[in-house]
Amino acid sequence: MTTAVEIVLFDGWDELDALAPFEVLRQAERRGAPLSCRLVTLGEVRAAAPLGRPGWLVVPGGGWNGRAERGAWGEVQRGHLPRAVGEAHARGAGVASVCTGALIVAATGLLRGRPAVTHRSALGDLARAGAEVVEARVVDDGDLVTAGGVTSGLDLGLRLLDRLAGPAAAAEVAAEMEIVRGPVHLGPRAGAAAPPAP
Repeated sequence: MTTAVEIVLFDGWDELDALAPFEVLRQAERRGAPLSCRLVTLGEVRAAAPLGRPGWLVVPGGGWNGRAERGAWGEVQRGHLPRAVGEAHARGAGVASVCTGALIVAATGLLRGRPAVTHRSALGDLARAGAEVVEARVVDDGDLVTAGGVTSGLDLGLRLLDRLAGPAAAAEVAAEMEIVRGPVHLGPRAGAAAPPAP
């Protein structure tokens, strides 16, 4: 069974936040891993996407610290993207974030009381949103996986690959891409089953 991973793009998204996990997961897909990865927009997320609901929805960051209208901060102020992320989770999708994408996820209320990480410059905002801040490269808490600063998107992609296709597949892609993996903090729900594939 193939699991769909969708990376949602919005006006002002950080390119590496989205394209780092995209590259990792596409490499694995080309190698035959049981997943498909694609870039989507807010409209596709709201409509549960033409290919069916995602197994995982990845939310990049960008534009948070400058309080930019274009970017994560602006998306939280408008509320449409956080609402769509919360609805995707309610339909059974796992939710992952890179960098300040965690603040979009936090705006849904999903991170309240749960371990999470974001870019180090926004850790205070994440704590104020109710998350239990963990200083780690990646925090896996079952149906919610967060990654720190922008380059940790590579680690996030590998963590999702660990879960979807197994450690051997992740190690093979890491070796091919010459990625030195950082440690993963496992939250209390990390042992829970991954969300079902669509």
